[in-house]
Amino acid sequence: MIGLLAAAGAFLLLHLLVSGTRLRDAIVGAVGTGAYMGLFSLASVGLLAWLIFAYGGARFDPANTALWGVTPATRWIQIILQLGAFLLIVPGLATPNPTSVGQEGVLDRPDGVRGILRVTRHPFLWGVALWAVGHLMVHGAVASIILFGALLALALFGTASIDAKRRRTWGDRWDAFAARTSSLPFAAIASGRQTLRIQEIGWWRIALAIAVWAALLFAHRYAFGVPALPRA
Repeated sequence: MIGLLAAAGAFLLLHLLVSGTRLRDAIVGAVGTGAYMGLFSLASVGLLAWLIFAYGGARFDPANTALWGVTPATRWIQIILQLGAFLLIVPGLATPNPTSVGQEGVLDRPDGVRGILRVTRHPFLWGVALWAVGHLMVHGAVASIILFGALLALALFGTASIDAKRRRTWGDRWDAFAARTSSLPFAAIASGRQTLRIQEIGWWRIALAIAVWAALLFAHRYAFGVPALPRA
């Protein structure tokens, strides 16, 4: 369990204390953007692999006791949350977004805020947050709490980290984009700054999200050894 805690801590520290902070700016200034991105990507992949392998080992640790159980109701809530997660993740990955690497040109487009960006400027991270919350509901063992809790923390704090980084880099261009969007899903729509236009999200993106969600529901047992669907 110590190894899992160390892996989760290192993974979080890399993203929250380096990416999006002034330490990142200093490293970029020293080695250049390309070298930084390469080193950061390698470190991220390495730490993620460590986290996954540490979780696999921690599942058989005597300290991996369950702190809460699972009910049919929580399983169904989890399934609904996963649908919501993929309805954010898939359109988020398939929509041009200045919060993503190399897509700052969206800031200068008059139609830059469209589709899922009307809902949130961080659709992928909020989707990951929903995904993690759903898994925490049905995985109450200590190892799972550490794994999914770390991913939840990364997703939630990552939105603020990206906003801070983009604000320092792009200044007024970013502020204009941020003023027309919201980090919290549906906050810009609720405040009247945006209007929900489902057709802009793209029906193919929505259909793909549902297809991925359904495929994972049925394949979860075979891919991860744990059934996602409640037993009949």
